[in-house]
Amino acid sequence: MNDHRLGCIADDVTGATDLASMLARGGYRVVQCFGVPDSSAEDELSHADVIVVALKSRSVPADQAVAMSLSALAFLHSQSIQHVYFKYCSTFDSTPAGNIGPVADALAEACHADDVIFCPAFPENGRTVINGQLLVHGVPIDQTGMRHHPLNPMTDADLVRVLQAQSNRNVVREDMPADATHGNNAPRKPVHRIVDAQDDSDLKRIAQSAAEHRLMTGGSAVASYWGRHHWNSQIRRGREPRESFA
Repeated sequence: MNDHRLGCIADDVTGATDLASMLARGGYRVVQCFGVPDSSAEDELSHADVIVVALKSRSVPADQAVAMSLSALAFLHSQSIQHVYFKYCSTFDSTPAGNIGPVADALAEACHADDVIFCPAFPENGRTVINGQLLVHGVPIDQTGMRHHPLNPMTDADLVRVLQAQSNRNVVREDMPADATHGNNAPRKPVHRIVDAQDDSDLKRIAQSAAEHRLMTGGSAVASYWGRHHWNSQIRRGREPRESFA
């Protein structure tokens, strides 16, 4: 199998479908799986550029969400997929116990990814991140109806604080992410990076910086850009995936 293929793990079915649609719109051959497939699905998935595994892990206890996500990752690794996208909602809705932080920590450890970018922004839908604050059409998310979400109320718009409460790793904010080589090739103290993004040009730069990261996280908006830059980076390395995406 080709190691340029991408795998995606989504924390709910709706988000997985949105992610798959964004990637397909970018020109990729995408297969969406509802739950973790078994080995009998291998032939059916062999033609895909991207495999999206849809879980129902957003609002279950954190230990269950971690176990489900690691099972999905193990399947993707069994398909020789080494570059994985963890998709969560662009509203970043979660509780102090998770599940975004615990799942990201577990995936990062399993992927040997020291430097992990978090990019929930979806400018087309009015979700932006400015100075680490998640805004919905310019309003901090804790001042919107998401404050009263019945399962995952968002009572703080500061994503550094939100993620740090859930994660064992150091969480920092950056206007733009660090160079792409940080997370995967050089020994570094493990860190999660909340990155600002106000428009699609920001998403493109973020995706380019993470083109070779083993693990990328975010909403669906940045995913297709990440895939595009990943494919082109493989071409530059002489791995010859099926085509270059402009």
